[in-house]
Amino acid sequence: MPVLPRRDDPHCKHGRRLGCALVHTEDDPLVGLPLCPECYDCVGHVLWHAHAGKLWNRFTTAVRRYLATAGGIPRSKLGEHLVVSFAKVAEFQQRAAIHFHAVVRLDGPDGAASSAPAWATEDVLLDAVEHAAASSFVTVADSDAYGTERVGWGEQFDAHPIRPLPDSDVPSDSAVAGYMAKYVTKGAGETGAGVDYRVTSLEDIRAAVVNRDVRALMGTCWRLGGLPELEHLRLRPWAHSLGYRGHILTNSRRYSTTYGALREERADHRRGDTKPEDDPDTITEAAWRYVGSGYTPGAADFALGIAEDLANLREIKQHMIAEGWKYSE
Repeated sequence: MPVLPRRDDPHCKHGRRLGCALVHTEDDPLVGLPLCPECYDCVGHVLWHAHAGKLWNRFTTAVRRYLATAGGIPRSKLGEHLVVSFAKVAEFQQRAAIHFHAVVRLDGPDGAASSAPAWATEDVLLDAVEHAAASSFVTVADSDAYGTERVGWGEQFDAHPIRPLPDSDVPSDSAVAGYMAKYVTKGAGETGAGVDYRVTSLEDIRAAVVNRDVRALMGTCWRLGGLPELEHLRLRPWAHSLGYRGHILTNSRRYSTTYGALREERADHRRGDTKPEDDPDTITEAAWRYVGSGYTPGAADFALGIAEDLANLREIKQHMIAEGWKYSE
């Protein structure tokens, strides 16, 4: 992954080069870090995360409005002709920024069981998505701390169709699932873009095992979270995920099953409301016996050792902070 230097070899106001002549592997910890931490817009980064959900809502609204215009349909009547469904994954990239991957689908008015009208072609949907990405934005509340900010989509935008298999008219469920599954496991803690627990003070942020730039973003969340005009964003409770409050995976109600339906299925299963199909070859053993509870003696020793290690680590962190050390990996 080469980062080519500029021919004129420019430097920022802090004296750092604005180019790099090194070749980096994908797992190089330097990949994703700003060339100059002092120049990097941490405030804009955090505010983008905090407004990403609202920006996505503006995007989906813009897609529907474009489609209504393209079909010559009043916006309020679009649902009588087609349904726009989506599934979206939020991926934390190495630069500690959220990147959305989404599947957008057009169905008929009855959902996936019906077809979209003939005018709602693949090209029309692509145009709608591109227009919505270019026109959607969110204006952030003004503040003396950072001035005026407007959140929009970046330059890394790519839209392309997911093609059906040769013997099918629609993309297979496995093809769509495979595309989304590549990104769904990459949360803030797994990518190093934050931590997997909530922080409650600046001391927690200083003690977090993250790199310098992620720590700066977490600190920015904490400072911005103290501003009255941004109180509604709850940046301090979400400093561990760099201000992003959304789910990693979301989908519209008509795209697939919902979390509510899954919770109901689990509740039915626990109550025993769901029963296997009658099968004469199936024998159900209804006898129960008490086996035990708690740790086995060996597992108890193992758990105690882990607890002691964690307690020692917390004590070391607090000691380093008290002595003025900056804790990092």
